Amino acid sequence: MIFKVVDLNHDGLKCYARLTEAQLRNRLEPEKGIFIAESPKVIKVALQAGCIPLSLLMEERQLEGQGGEIVSLCGDVPVYVGDRDLLAHLTGYELTRGVLCAMQRPHFPTPEEICRQGRRIAIIDSVVNSTNTGAIFRAAASLGMDGVLLTPSCCDPLNRRSVRVSMGTVFQVKWTYIQGWPHPAMEQLKTWGYSTAALALRPGAMSVDNPQLKAQERLAIVMGTEGDGLSGRVIDDCDYRVIIPMQNGVDSLNVAAAAAVAFWELSKR
Repeated sequence: MIFKVVDLNHDGLKCYARLTEAQLRNRLEPEKGIFIAESPKVIKVALQAGCIPLSLLMEERQLEGQGGEIVSLCGDVPVYVGDRDLLAHLTGYELTRGVLCAMQRPHFPTPEEICRQGRRIAIIDSVVNSTNTGAIFRAAASLGMDGVLLTPSCCDPLNRRSVRVSMGTVFQVKWTYIQGWPHPAMEQLKTWGYSTAALALRPGAMSVDNPQLKAQERLAIVMGTEGDGLSGRVIDDCDYRVIIPMQNGVDSLNVAAAAAVAFWELSKR
C-alpha cells in the first residue's frame, strides 16, 4: 500500500528518522532489530539474500523508475513516498538513488559454522568507521574470504552507510560476531584448524606474499582499528606478524586498502 508522506510524525516513519543505529539494532532483543538498506541495487541484493522487507521510503518519482521494481519485489509492505526535499528533511540526508528499505535483521551463523566451512577468514578487531567496514566487506566478498568475524566493539556492518559502501556484499559473505576476544577466541580458532596472521607494523614481520602464509591450510587474517591498529596483546598472541611492504617512506595503508591487498595475496585461489 502506498502512502503519501505529509506528516513527518507518522509512526511508520520512525525507523527512518527517529531511531538511532543502536535502537534499530536492538541489542536487548536482536530478533526485533531492523536495518536500513539504501539504493535499489543494494536493496535487491538484500532481497536476493533472503532479507525480509518491512517498509519502503522513496521519492515519489521513483515509483516510475527503479523504485517501482523494488516495490514489486517487496510484496505487500507499506510504501511511503514524498518529494526529495521533504524526505531529506525527514531523514537528515539526501537519499541515494531515492529509495530506502527497512528490513528485519537476518539470522547470523555461529563463528564455528563459518570457520568449519571455510579456509580463509577475516577478523576485524575494533574497526569503528562505517565506510571502512563496508569497504572491508566488499573486499572480503570479492577477493576470496569465506567469512568475516567481528569483535563486539566494531561498527555494525548493517549500519546504513556500511551497507551502501559495501554495495550489498554484507549480504553475500558470511559474518558474525566473535566473543571472548582475544581469549578464549584464539584457542577456539586453533581447535578449528586456523593459524592467525596479524597485520601489524612490527620489526621482523614477514611480507604478506611469504609462501609460508599461502601454504597454510586455514588462515585467519586479523586487522585492527583505524589509527592504533591491533593491540600488542593480540599481535603477540597471533601465529604470524605480517606487513605489506611500502615504498616512498609511506608506513601503512588505510585498513580497508590493507585488507584488500591481504585478501588478494592470501586467499585460496
